[in-house]
Amino acid sequence: MRLNKYISDSGYCSRREADRLIEAGKVRVNGTTAEMGMQVGDGDSVEVNGKGIKAPNTVKKVIYAFYKPEGIVTTMADEPDGLAVYLKNKGIDKRVFPVGRLDKDSCGLLLLTNDGELMNNILKTSNNHQKEYVVKVNKDVTDDFIKKMGAGVEITDGNTGKKVTTRRCVVKKNGKRTFTIVLRQGLNRQIRRMCGAFGYEVLSLKRIRIMNVNINGLREGEIRPLTPEENVKLRNLCGMGEQE
Repeated sequence: MRLNKYISDSGYCSRREADRLIEAGKVRVNGTTAEMGMQVGDGDSVEVNGKGIKAPNTVKKVIYAFYKPEGIVTTMADEPDGLAVYLKNKGIDKRVFPVGRLDKDSCGLLLLTNDGELMNNILKTSNNHQKEYVVKVNKDVTDDFIKKMGAGVEITDGNTGKKVTTRRCVVKKNGKRTFTIVLRQGLNRQIRRMCGAFGYEVLSLKRIRIMNVNINGLREGEIRPLTPEENVKLRNLCGMGEQE
């Protein structure tokens, strides 16, 4: 198994983050600094930041739905307003990581898991998985605004600094200054940048659904395991079949 997949499947982090750790020289295999593309097996000793990690087949896979409040940063670094500290204070003692991000000034549904393969399948852009949001803006929502938002908007990608046109999406007005939007991609601060292109400012943004999992029944700050039915459907939508 490739080293980045081994680390990801162990539940330590995403495959992309594993690549960054390997490149930074923070991963050792059998006592030697690892290189990109290495192959490892269950009998090998793998350390990340000086600590050994369990082989993927010994880790029980878990996944939670979390209603992230505003003000929490989606990072597992040991920071006062970081997700890791918040989860510790909530008594979540398993090693789990967020599937994607949700801005500090946004709230709503965030999936947490130690299943690296599932995480990578959900995050893979080409899979076109749906994420739904409720957005409140500072001006009246017009039919023209709704139409243009759904047709694709040219924005600046916050990660690359390049101009990009967003994918077509479903946008519906549900109040004088509120609307719902269903995205199939996840660019940096995408909805805020899309609204800004038409002179609108986002006052509040809440994610209410990721694929088949919604926020119904969760209060702000609450965490719950996915139901068996949700878990099976989520994995099926990712083309993974039922969990072993």
